[in-house]
Amino acid sequence: MAAKDTLSLIFAALADPTRRNILTRLSQRAATVGEIAEPFGISAPAISQHLKVLERAGLIERTANAQWRTLKIRTEPLDEASAWVEKHRREWNLRFDAMEEHLKTMNSEEEQ
Repeated sequence: MAAKDTLSLIFAALADPTRRNILTRLSQRAATVGEIAEPFGISAPAISQHLKVLERAGLIERTANAQWRTLKIRTEPLDEASAWVEKHRREWNLRFDAMEEHLKTMNSEEEQ
């Protein structure tokens, strides 16, 4: 069963190097699907699937201007993922610090 919560969709989308490369390109400027697909050397359906995953995660949005359909990056989901990582990084660092102190105490007791 596919994940439906926002963070799971974001991290799943970011797990693939092609999708990360697409986001990197879109961070430079908005682009058409053809412009995005050009350097990858994969089929149009494969690019379409990658774009659907990014869109479902809220990382890109499609806009229409006359006959042109462009893609642009949405950074809000990346901010949410970054905030989650930072929150947990602080917790993990505190735990590692506590473990380090505990190991130092154990080592000093063994030396006595």
